[in-house]
This record gives sequence, structure tokens and C-alpha cells, in this order.
Amino acid sequence: MTQEEPKTDSVILKVEDLKVFFPIVGRGILQRTIGYVRAVDEVSFEIFEGETLGLVGESGCGKTTVGRALMGAVEATGGSVKFTTRDGGELSLLDASKADWSIARQQMQLVFQDPFSSLNPRMTIYDIVGDPLRVNKLAGVREREERVAEMVRRVGLPPEVIRRYPHAFSGGQRQRIGIARALIMNPRLVIADEPVSALDVSVQAQILNLMQELRDQLNLSYLFISHDLSVVQHVSDRVAVMYVGQLVEVASSKSIFARPMHPYTQALLSSVPLPNPEIRSRGKALEGEVADPANPPGGCYFNPRCPFVQDICRTETPPLTEVEPGRFARCHFAGELELAGVAE
Repeated sequence: MTQEEPKTDSVILKVEDLKVFFPIVGRGILQRTIGYVRAVDEVSFEIFEGETLGLVGESGCGKTTVGRALMGAVEATGGSVKFTTRDGGELSLLDASKADWSIARQQMQLVFQDPFSSLNPRMTIYDIVGDPLRVNKLAGVREREERVAEMVRRVGLPPEVIRRYPHAFSGGQRQRIGIARALIMNPRLVIADEPVSALDVSVQAQILNLMQELRDQLNLSYLFISHDLSVVQHVSDRVAVMYVGQLVEVASSKSIFARPMHPYTQALLSSVPLPNPEIRSRGKALEGEVADPANPPGGCYFNPRCPFVQDICRTETPPLTEVEPGRFARCHFAGELELAGVAE
């Protein structure tokens, strides 16, 4: 197995040309649509069984919208999303029936960013974690209590806490409770949207280690959404880099950090703290503002900020091309530029 190959060849989520456009409505009585915000623009990727795919980019790049579209929280404008269930069935999520969505939402779960606002302060931990079982009528009262206590224990909390309320817990403990709620349905895929960004650094490491242990124990797959590349490096098998609604690079985590193939990826890597203060990043810091998704520049969306820009970059939009087996980049000069990675 090469470093670009996934752990298995079993694809559980296949996303093709996903688009999420939000209309811009003009003023006046008629309120006509005068344009669109291209929040997600022709995004394609796969998630394999048992792997973690990190989805990274600056704020506003569309990564959270991708996760929300996969769960049906926002309506996709176009594309295809195929999810393979545990019994081998395939669900087409963008045109799924209510019955299919019911199945999908049991096997696809979310871990939210904010552990403080994502838990209902009026509900006990038993009610919060066990509510999916109650709503889906999957367990009686006694079995539900046993399963909640067991799941709470799995995430590192004593079972007796299930009768307490969220205010009694720290941020890290609340995030453990959020993870327990996501896992109580025995999902196949967990979409984790910035799950540690609101936590202290020391607590972040504990939660990341917990998520990795649970992945291995329960054979989970993760879509791990984050703006922090140092976090993504720690947890991800593969990384997809987003810029202004588009994927600009997809590769194994090891390859991306050692040898990026897109200038934007290199710029993001230059912001990763290095453990040795004597080492200086060879990357170039980004200048200028992120392109407007409602009015993106012609050609490559990154061209106004790219230190390697050429005339073709301003006139022709590069496709996401497989530069090497398992490595994809959206750049006219992918594989030709000498881009700096980060030290191990």
C-alpha cells in the first residue's frame, strides 16, 4: 500500500460536483434574484471506510456549508451525494425520500463546534444522549438508560453523570457528551465541524485522541472540518483543501504536509507553528483578501493572491486534476512549482 492509498477500498460517501448557491435578492417590490453566492462550487471527494478526511480552509471558504449540505441542513443546488449504509445499500441523498433520510441520519451524525450552545441546558445528560434512541423508537426506557451509561463511559465520563445538567460540566466534558450523543446511534460516518476550536489546547489534544480511539474501536469514518492545519495533521488520513467554494488540493495528510502541490496549500502550511524555533518556514505568507464568492475572479480563483501567477491563471479556470496517483490539485502548474512543506 502506498502513502496515497486509503486504508480500504470501500467507499462509504461519494460526493460529485456538489454545488450550494445562495441567491442574492435585489431591492424593490419584485425582489428579483440578481446573482448567487457560490458557497460550494463543484466539490467532489470520497470518504473510505475507517478513514478520516480532513476538510480545511480559511473562514468563509465553504467547508461548513459542505457538511451542512451532506446532512440536508441546507439545500444543494446540484451535484450528487451517495451514501453506503452498513447493510450495503446505497442512498442518493440529494433526492432521498423521508424514509431514506431517516436511515441516513441514523448512520450519519454531527459533532458541533460549540460544546456550550449545542447542549440543551434544560435536559439531563441522559435525555441529551438518549434522545435519538427515543425519537427513533430503538430502545425502551431500561435499555436506553443502559446504552446511555455505556456510551458516556466510552467517552471518558463516569456513568453516574447522566442525571446531571450541562452547566455542571467543563467545555471538554461537554464536548465528550456531544460525541456520546453522536455515537449513540452507532453511525457509520461522523461529520465533525470544528469540534475542538472552542477548547483549550490541552483539552483539544484529549478530545482528538478520544476521537481517534473511538474511530478504531467502532470502525467509524470522519469528515473532520477545521481551519487549523496542525489539528488536521494530527487526526487525518487524507486532507482536502478548500478555497472560495472549490477544492484546490486533495492528498494524503503526509503528502500534503511534506510536499504541497498548490500555492494556497503552501500558504496555509506556512501558518502552522513549528516545534523547533530555529526552523524558519520557507512558505510565503498570504497577502490580499479572500475572493468574493458572489463575484469570483476570472480564471483561477486564487490568482489575485498567488505569488506564482501567470497570464493563463487569469484567463483559464484550472480543473481539479490527478497529478499523481491519489493526488489531486487545481493548478495549471501543479507538480512543476517548488513548494515548501513543513518539517516533521
